[in-house]
Amino acid sequence: MELLVQKRLAASVLKCSPKRVVFNPEMLAEIKEGITKGDIRSLIKQGAIKETQIAGVSRGRAKSRKEQKMKGRQRGQGSRKGSKNARGNQKRQWINRVRVQRDFLKEVHGKDIVTTENYHMLYRKSKGGFFRSLRHLKLYMTENKLFTK
Repeated sequence: MELLVQKRLAASVLKCSPKRVVFNPEMLAEIKEGITKGDIRSLIKQGAIKETQIAGVSRGRAKSRKEQKMKGRQRGQGSRKGSKNARGNQKRQWINRVRVQRDFLKEVHGKDIVTTENYHMLYRKSKGGFFRSLRHLKLYMTENKLFTK
């Protein structure tokens, strides 16, 4: 039983591709009689003709991958594209590092844990990029006994 005309008409009524038009196998005789768009519309209302959903691309794998990345996985050498600077801007890293160090120095100076002279010396060293991190700054302060308390 060829229902190509009915399929084409149904596709134009449903505004979709003929591939997405599906006929109810129990109502094929009624569908065969439908030769106008009006007939097809009534068959759609009856449920003899339906439109299948568009097949999309599943986001399941992408979601699981994102979840793993949030845990810190899948970020090794083989997963990296782009230079070190492209993945993390050097200037932004510098700003973040220096801000943390300056905040710590202000806090320590405010509580009188460090003398003003030492505060200024450490501040200038921090500005000059002497310290790799806050931990390095703290280590330097303990080694050189710069804490007053």
